[in-house]
Amino acid sequence: MTTQTETGSDTGRAPLSFDSDKGSSKSKFVAGGLVLALVGWMGSGFVLPSEPEQVTEAVSDAPRRVAVAVQESTARAVAQVFAAEGQALAERDTQILAETGGQIAQVPVQRGAEVAAGDVIARFETTRSDADLTRAQEERNRAQREFDNAQTLLERGTSTVDRVAQARSTLAAAEAAVTAAEEALGDTIVRAPFDGRIEALEVEEGEFVNAGAQVARIVDSTPLKIAIQIPQQQLADIEAGQTAQVAFITGETAEGVVRFVSRSADAQTRTFTAEIEVPNADGAIPAGISAQVRIATGEQVAHFVSPAILSLGTDGTLGIKTVDAEERVEFQEVKIIRAQTDGIWISGLPETARIISVGQGFVNDGELVNARADEEAAPKAQAPEPVVLGASEARNEGEIQ
Repeated sequence: MTTQTETGSDTGRAPLSFDSDKGSSKSKFVAGGLVLALVGWMGSGFVLPSEPEQVTEAVSDAPRRVAVAVQESTARAVAQVFAAEGQALAERDTQILAETGGQIAQVPVQRGAEVAAGDVIARFETTRSDADLTRAQEERNRAQREFDNAQTLLERGTSTVDRVAQARSTLAAAEAAVTAAEEALGDTIVRAPFDGRIEALEVEEGEFVNAGAQVARIVDSTPLKIAIQIPQQQLADIEAGQTAQVAFITGETAEGVVRFVSRSADAQTRTFTAEIEVPNADGAIPAGISAQVRIATGEQVAHFVSPAILSLGTDGTLGIKTVDAEERVEFQEVKIIRAQTDGIWISGLPETARIISVGQGFVNDGELVNARADEEAAPKAQAPEPVVLGASEARNEGEIQ
């Protein structure tokens, strides 16, 4: 009974179904619609490509220009000046040597005394020299008598020509001996060879001096001569007759004239020696001190700028960046003519130039920029400041005209 009931229960029940429920098929339609909409949307880009939206704003491909400040500069004439360190030398500096040996009898001058040419500096004892001169004079007198006798006898016919010739030869030798004795006596007096100052006096009264020993040293510093060295590059700019301004380390200044320029270079330094003559009538400027010489060599057109705006090219050349009429950067190679505390003078630019004063480090040659006038204070091309000469001054300078 129970088995039948269970069997009937398994086979007699109908399967569970919702087809008869209202709304049971709505979810299928919704899912199918979503699938169709998704497929249509994904394929719409291939079947019906959409039109690109119109760009309302124009986008420029050009890079943004760098803003720089420029200053207008006009070239001016600058005088070229060659400057060099030198040394003041005496016009003549001579050691006076003893021409004979003997004992010093008198020294009438002192070291530091001013003497004229011919003044006596020292005298030797002359006892021996006087005796030699007396003996030579007596020998000459004897030879003269013999010659006169031989000449008289020849005129009378009692002498020969050979005897007269021999007497004449003896007389000539005696006269030469007298001359030598007189010179030896003159050598016992030491005289100043030229006007000057006794810088050294090496003898004293009573001292024995050998021939050739130094007696004194005399210096003539009127005028002075300034010796300088000229580099090979500036040799063509310096010539005899040019005016030179000389400033001595002691503070004195003077105007001189170039009187000599060497045409043979020093083997070690490859420089050429030049001499400038400076008047020193009163001898106030001592010899041996340092001096700075400035020689005007010509004129050159240059611009006055701040050293901060100098740039280096790709090859290491020194230059300035300028802006042309099309607002394009140009690198201009320049040369420094003169340096001052407030700026420098440079050559190599055209007569007028728009120089980049701010921002030159951020732009390159050929680049377009947005240039504006530099409103801030910039170096003005005023007359150069007074030059204080010294060892630290540049070798090549200029002065505005």
